[in-house]
Amino acid sequence: MSATPPRILVPAEDLRSFSAALLEKGGLSAEHARTTADVFVWAALRGVDSHGIARVPAYLDLLAKGVANAQAEIEVESTTPAAAVLDADRAPGPVALSAAAEEAVRRARATGIASVGVRRTVHTGAIGYYVSKIAEQGMVGLGFVAGMPNMGYTGVQGAAVATSPLAIAVPTAQSSAHAPLLLDMATATIALGRIRQAKASGTPLPEGAAATEDGTPTTDPEKAVMPLPLGGAKGSGMSLAFELLTSVLVGAPIFASFHSDDPAGRAHRQNALLIAVDPAAFGGADAFAEAVDATLDTLKGLPVADDAEGVFYPGERSAAVAVGRGEKGIPVAPKVWRDLAERAEKLGVALPEVAG
Repeated sequence: MSATPPRILVPAEDLRSFSAALLEKGGLSAEHARTTADVFVWAALRGVDSHGIARVPAYLDLLAKGVANAQAEIEVESTTPAAAVLDADRAPGPVALSAAAEEAVRRARATGIASVGVRRTVHTGAIGYYVSKIAEQGMVGLGFVAGMPNMGYTGVQGAAVATSPLAIAVPTAQSSAHAPLLLDMATATIALGRIRQAKASGTPLPEGAAATEDGTPTTDPEKAVMPLPLGGAKGSGMSLAFELLTSVLVGAPIFASFHSDDPAGRAHRQNALLIAVDPAAFGGADAFAEAVDATLDTLKGLPVADDAEGVFYPGERSAAVAVGRGEKGIPVAPKVWRDLAERAEKLGVALPEVAG
């Protein structure tokens, strides 16, 4: 039996430059290519490989097919200082949501709290990135996304709602030993990619995690076509709520049009809502950061259960992974590396040096 091929290690900055070069060849401007590559490398550093460098070929395909608009004209609409809607004009999600995060922070500086809805973007990528960028500015970041229905809904046959994610980032003090808290979760029990991986390996799926096309729960990866909502009615209810908070709120409904007779309702798109909260407006940024640290210290000091590796808060372990991968390089699976190499040869982009 042959051993699993080793992953290739590539320094993060080299992988970022390489990804940006490919995306620029794919049609994005140099600035937008760099922004999109930043999101992919951020996810890869934190061990979220499903949203990492493996997304580059997929985005090149989205651009080539015109699903994503390389020359998008992003517009910001607003009638009040604390809220705005960013019309993405089908720009890639990393481009649109990065702009929305900056807009939310800028407005929150003046108003204490600000929200920016994003209309008509294409695949938002790792939503934790955008709320983390808000947290880097000393603010609390919240994010919601709604996408195309690909998950079951309690009591419904077939795919009904999306595996829409939620992310919350809370900053810690600048001198803190703690990384910011980052909760980044989908409303599904497992990701679609997990079903594909199980099918490839022939590994049974967990009970209650996936379903057949008609919504019947199954552990057979050959029969599974969609994930089931996290916590049953809780996960599916959250997904529906996110559709209302994003798509319906910005005047670009997905759910209703997807389930209508209009073929245009099946065209791929996503919507989002980012919120920035300035602790300074609630009594003081320094006092808040110190209290956050005290809360995390308290959690870390609680007794560890006998069968647990330790006590961790959301985002702690992925931040540690980022440190390790930042030092040693980002592992790239052989299949992904081959795909990237083929794209690079076709587009005339040099491959980066590998770290190992």
